[in-house]
Formats: sequence, C-alpha cells, structure tokens
Amino acid sequence: MSEHSTEHDEDADLYLTILCWIGLGIATLDAFLQPLPAGLVWGALGLSFLTGGLPPLRTALAELWQDHRLDIDLLMVVAALAAAAVGAALEGAVLLALFSLSQTLEHRAMGKARRAVEALMQLRPETALLDGPDGVVEVAVADLVPGDRVILRPGARVPVDGRVAEGAGHLDESTVTGESLPVRKAAGDPVHEATVNLDGILTVEVTRTLATSTVAQMIKLVTEAQAMKSPSERFSDWFGQRYTIAVLVGSILSWFGFRWAGYEGGDALYRSATLLVAASPCAVVISVPAAILSALSAAARGGVLFKGGGALEGLAEVRTFAFDKTGTLTTGLASVTNIRALQGEEDAFLALAAGLEAQSEHPIAAAIRREAAERGLTPVAVRDARSHPSEGITGQDAEGPVWAGNARMLAAMGAALPPELEALANGAETLVVVGRGTQVLGAVTVADEPRQTAAEALVALKAGGRTEILMMTGDRAPVAARIGERLGLVPAEIHAALLPADKVALVDAAAKRGKVAFIGDGVNDAAALARADVGVAMGVAGSEVALQAADVALMADDLRKLADARRLARRTMRVIRQNLTLALGAMAVLVVGSLFFELPLPLAVLGHEGGTLLVVLNGLRLLADPIRVRG
Repeated sequence: MSEHSTEHDEDADLYLTILCWIGLGIATLDAFLQPLPAGLVWGALGLSFLTGGLPPLRTALAELWQDHRLDIDLLMVVAALAAAAVGAALEGAVLLALFSLSQTLEHRAMGKARRAVEALMQLRPETALLDGPDGVVEVAVADLVPGDRVILRPGARVPVDGRVAEGAGHLDESTVTGESLPVRKAAGDPVHEATVNLDGILTVEVTRTLATSTVAQMIKLVTEAQAMKSPSERFSDWFGQRYTIAVLVGSILSWFGFRWAGYEGGDALYRSATLLVAASPCAVVISVPAAILSALSAAARGGVLFKGGGALEGLAEVRTFAFDKTGTLTTGLASVTNIRALQGEEDAFLALAAGLEAQSEHPIAAAIRREAAERGLTPVAVRDARSHPSEGITGQDAEGPVWAGNARMLAAMGAALPPELEALANGAETLVVVGRGTQVLGAVTVADEPRQTAAEALVALKAGGRTEILMMTGDRAPVAARIGERLGLVPAEIHAALLPADKVALVDAAAKRGKVAFIGDGVNDAAALARADVGVAMGVAGSEVALQAADVALMADDLRKLADARRLARRTMRVIRQNLTLALGAMAVLVVGSLFFELPLPLAVLGHEGGTLLVVLNGLRLLADPIRVRG
C-alpha cells in the first residue's frame, strides 16, 4: 500500500504469497477436515505468519524509519498478532494470506507500465551498420552521432531516431506508436528507434543520439508518470497516514471500552482486534492507485503517455480543446505552391530562402528546403541565423543581412509589400517574404493539408458532450479559414495571426469557462502547453521543447487517440468513484458490526480483504481498455 512496497521484487512477492497460502491450506485442513499432527499444524501456521507477515512488517518499519510514518501494513501485522494472542491464530493466518494476495496483485498492476518499457528497451539493437569512409562497418549503437548514416536491412530494427536518406520500404511502428499497419517510408521521412524494417534496404541518417531518442523519451515519461501523483492519490496518501494513526489509537481505546463494558481481557482483545481489521482502510487507500496505474499502463500500450495521474484526471475534466494548426491539425508536410522572385533568377532566390530556413524546425521551412533539394539547388550559406517566433528568421549571407518571414517580419523590417506580391498575400496560402533591409527580394507561398484523422478526431471530442474546440495559428486568416473549413470548424472556433503570447491569452480566457487542454508540436507552442491545464504534445513528431512542456504525449500522428485517451480518463474517474464507494461502504458496515453486533474476526477478515481484492480487480479492468489501435 506504500511507495516502499512497490520496490519489492514481484516474483518474490508471488513466491511468498504461495507459501503463505500453502501454510494456511494445511492449517485449514486440520481445522475443518482431518486432524493433523500438532507440530505440522503449528509449523504451517508459523509458515503463514512468516511469509505473510514479514513483507508488510518490513514495509512498515521502512516507512517508520525513513519517512517517520505509520503505514497501513502495520495495522495488518498488529491485527494478526492480536488474533494469535487470543487463540485465533487461524484467523490471523487468513488475514495475512488475503493481505499478501492483495499486495501481490497491487504490485503486479503497478509494474505493468514499467515492464512494458523494459520489454521495449530489450528491442533496442546493440549494434548498427555504419556507412562510413571505410565502407559499411558494424559499430555500437551508443557510438552513433547525428549525421551518421546507417544501413537498415529487411528485418532489422532501427537503432536510433533518424531520417531516411536513401531507399524506400515499410516499417512496423506498433511498438512505439501503437499503429497496427506498416507505414511506408521514403527519402526524407522520419524513422523511430525500435521500429522494424519489413522490406527494402534503407539508408538512414541519424538525427538523435541513443540517450535522446524515442525509447529514452518514453522511459523518461513513464518514470515521471510513476513519480507524479494525481490529486486523488495525494488525498489517498494523506487519508491513509492519518487514518492509520486514528485506527491504532481507536483500537487501544476500544480495549478499555470493552473492558469497562464487562468483557474479559481476552474477549476485549479479540473484539479490539476485530475492530482493528474492520476499520483498516486498505481498500480505500489502494482504490485510487489501482485504477490510475492500470489506466496509465493501458494508455501507454496504445501510444499515449501521461506524465502522471494528475494529467489523466485533468483530461477527464477538460471542457475546451485548443489546437495549434501547423503540424498538429495539419500534416506539417507543407508544399511550395508559388515562387515569385522580384530580382534575379527564381532558382537563385529559392536557394537563398532555403539557406535562411536551414536551421528552422518549422514545417514551412522544411517545405522550402525540400523544394530546393528537389531542384538540385545548394542552399546559400547563411550565418548567425536567428529565429523570431511567429515572425520569421534573420541572418547574414555573403552580401549582408537577410531575412525571411510573414507580414509581422515585413513590418519589423520597415518594408512594404510590393504590388506584384499582393495577389499572393491575399490568397489562402501561407506567404513567406524574403528581403534585405527594407528591400523585398521576392516571396514563396506554401500550403499545408489537414491530417487524415483530424476531422474525425474533432467530431469524436465534440461527441463527448459540453466540449469547445479552438484552432490557433500564427498564419493569416485566409489560410486558417481554408483549413478550418476542411475540418468542419465554424469561424468562431478559428483564431489566426497569433503570437505565442496571444495563444496563452486565449487559453487563459478559455480557462475561465472550464479546464483547457492545448495540443501542439512546435517551439512556439511551449508557453501555451505549459499554461493549459493539460498540455498535449505530438510526441516523437514534435519538438523537444513541446515535449518537455506537455503533460501528455501522443506517440502517433493519429489525433483520434486523444479522444480515446479522454474516454479512458473519464472511465478511470468512474472506476475510482466506484472503488471509493465500495471501500468506504464495506468499511462502515464492518465497523458497525464490530462495535454493536459482535462481528466474528473471520468475517471481519474476509470482509476487509475481500473489499481490498474487489477494488484492485475493479481497477485492473482498465488494463483491458487500451487506446484503440486502428487499421
């Protein structure tokens, strides 16, 4: 029931539980079926007490020594010893056996997500085929650095995150994204560590080291999720510690009360032990983590990683979903649609634009670089490049300062849009203007398309009831309107020409109406992700900054998983309420029975541990409700 108890080896827990039940079985056989030698019976009871009592006693002492807290495990040990002291050793053994079983189930549930990540780590190849100056050589994956090229043969696992440089083929990405069907990869497409190349020979350029690649990020997220407690879990811990002290003090006082009422010393101790068992809040304390950890594991298996139970609870209560447009609601794989050079040749102008955008993570920059590469152009060397979020990029080439950006960058440079470019500016495509000082050299237009699953995801979120959708973008209004219309959004849901601070302000305004989730993927989304009640990043496809600022990561590009995650979060909250109702109700009945109806200790044991087992099993049901994997 405590943090220390989760550190025990799960296999050792299972073996000790089996031994405890074997001892109980022998003692039960003597009591109800066939008399056995006294030595064998006492040995069996001793085995049950040792194997069932030492683990919780060790946990209780660790809590007391390290954290100066009285643990619920101590209640179980004290109750079992009190039962043995009044001649009810068999009932004490039953208590420890059931308590041991409930702890074993709890530890199994808490280890699900960790074991999934450990299994994923084992899928990492130890070596890779490096295509270097000396030909293809086998090297340790840990030695790979960004820029290296590795050869990926059919059946091989991707060693680290990278980008396809040459070749084409299909990859099985189910281990990382939860996608059931193979994904075709060609030159320029990203590939993720631990995925499997099914066919074709690929040359992959490394983009991340082993320490920062996909699996490393997943391990970090799961570790953070296990360390961060939800509000319900924090209340459960607070309740458990204080209630434990109250039960111990109350049981001692009850002994004096029973003695004052005329009970003999042994009978008073028996009834006090019964009250101790009946009032122990094990089921109450485990009811929340049993559900939260099961849901976190189920979500991780479906490609959605939560950074803790708080994010899970928050998502269940979200009223407004605010989406960044580019790279989130759209594919982010924009294409160049028009190039207008006002001075010189078109190719030379495009090479300059590609040089300026060489260091940018933005999908529009990637589109310009891709167009230049397809034309066989070498980007102009640009130094001192500096990004201006929601505006553009400045830098220096051989001729002096140069810049590229949107209308805000144009205004910041004191330049005016030439009449030749006004038609492009008024269109429904994103305009990138390139210039020197106040002189405009030309412009490029880029268009993006909605993600295939985006419209369906928005419909699914709205179907959840009382849900508001917002689309936010730094693009111009015509561009935003074109995408919004494709996604089925109304004008009131579309917000264009926004700076990062404007996105935060919109999130603040929406927060006055209820909890807000912001979904984004870029560096300029980090502030809004951090401000929202629940920040959702586009996982391995998003930027490092966005991933760090978010509370949830979608490890696939399928936005429908967000609607599934919300459904799972809401079901988790229902299970928590069911568990608390069951646990508190059972505890109240047992306490009343112990105080006023002379409830037998065996019934108190069965009622207490039965309730604990029920809430654990009810929480484990969430493991069978993972995020849907679509084909």
